[in-house]
Amino acid sequence: MLRISKLTDYGTVVLAHLAGDPAAVCSATDVAAATGIGVPTVSKLLKSLARADLVTSTRGANGGYRLARGPREISAADVIDALEGPVSITECSASDSRCDYESVCNVGSSWQRINVAIRRALEEVSLIDLLRANSPVPSFRFAGMPVTVEKKN
Repeated sequence: MLRISKLTDYGTVVLAHLAGDPAAVCSATDVAAATGIGVPTVSKLLKSLARADLVTSTRGANGGYRLARGPREISAADVIDALEGPVSITECSASDSRCDYESVCNVGSSWQRINVAIRRALEEVSLIDLLRANSPVPSFRFAGMPVTVEKKN
């Protein structure tokens, strides 16, 4: 099963909170209180998100964190890359692949195409889309075929 980690899920919640007022500067304590996520976890996430240039930090009494760019310019792929590393569903679909069977494998290129399709889908969903409870489900094409994603009720 493909699943993002709980930490990445929390990172999305933290970013969504910051996206609520992109110009505001929020402390880790403020974000923790607003999201219900513990201060140590929020602090860890904000540091990782700052290293990935998704948030900026300001020191001092009025310091804190805010989005480094608009919520429309931050994709789900950016969040996953920042907190988990690039999407790679198989060893051979990673940029630093070390599979011993890669030279004789006849399915690796198919997994790489699937990985690219997943990556593109994640790039098409922005933080602003993640914020919208009733946002339209994105549509995309895989190998020339339209893919439909059903909403859960």
